[in-house]
Amino acid sequence: MLLERDLHELLDYQAQHPVLSVYLNTDPALGSSDVYKLKLRSNLKGIDLPEDRAVVERYFDHEYDWAGRSVALFSCVEEDFFRAYPIAVSVRSRVRISNRPHLKPLVDLLDSYGGYGVALIDKQGARLFSFHMGELQEQEGIMGENVRRAKHGGGSQAAGRRGGESGQTIYTEGVPERNMKESAEFASKFFSEYNLRRILIGGTDDNIALFRNHLPKTWQSLIVGTFPISMTATHAEVMERAMEIGKRTEEERESQLLQAVITGAAKKRGGVTGLDSTLNAIHEGRVQRLLIAEGYRAEGYRCSGCGFITAQALERCNFCSSQFEKISDAVELAVSKVLRDGGEVDVLHENQVLLKHGNIGGLLRY
Repeated sequence: MLLERDLHELLDYQAQHPVLSVYLNTDPALGSSDVYKLKLRSNLKGIDLPEDRAVVERYFDHEYDWAGRSVALFSCVEEDFFRAYPIAVSVRSRVRISNRPHLKPLVDLLDSYGGYGVALIDKQGARLFSFHMGELQEQEGIMGENVRRAKHGGGSQAAGRRGGESGQTIYTEGVPERNMKESAEFASKFFSEYNLRRILIGGTDDNIALFRNHLPKTWQSLIVGTFPISMTATHAEVMERAMEIGKRTEEERESQLLQAVITGAAKKRGGVTGLDSTLNAIHEGRVQRLLIAEGYRAEGYRCSGCGFITAQALERCNFCSSQFEKISDAVELAVSKVLRDGGEVDVLHENQVLLKHGNIGGLLRY
């Protein structure tokens, strides 16, 4: 399973020799292993890295179990570097060669499917789930005291007593509140342990509101959606609802972010759009959140001295006067720099508004 630390390892890796990056869709519902091996050989045709090609083909022939829906793989035989990540969600097949791993598709997947926490809540306890990259990473649960009501006309209504005239057990009105507080404390530790980036809560409106109030504000701010669901729902049902709600709320959040970027760019304060303006802001370390259209690539130029990236064919760098080298994808390097600088990247799918603004933009730190 691909984790955030894996992405950062790949971000930090810059080879002195070409790196072969391979993304292969292996969805069992759409074809057999033989079909995908044929697709792989077709994609690798013409790649002048025979040793890396051999390593990749050997992995699919002898190591990959063909249970996942896609694979991301990176190879640089010259430097004894090889990483393979089976993935439970589909990715478009492609091959790239560069001096570093091609990471835009992984960033897109982590943005869409990474770090979901789900809490199913009732008055007695909670079921907690961590879903990452389309897989159930962990499940835990907590059960508090039983919550029961006395029959009308039964025993004493005094809180905390046992018996009454009917001999029936009477529970305090504070039991649901106490259970919810314990569930929230347990959930906070779970969310923290799995470094979750967004949280969804399932249950009745009343239970969700009570649970939310007991969560620390740090976790409240990461709640992206709520939904009704049974406490006995299966893993598959929980994940399906979580992905459905998560996708919708993510699209709404990205729409708001994009509007903030466009407004900031128009006011020349807080936002920037278009490739060259965004690249300038990235070089200055000002981009806190980068927005790019899915699949967007653009040729550009990189300064051999300070690493400045531009879409313009300049003879000398404005920052250090060094010469430029042509690069096949300036957007890939922009994504890497933003992440290394501690920023975030959102990949927008089929967004016509971003398309009109150059397929790229950024929310600025200052």
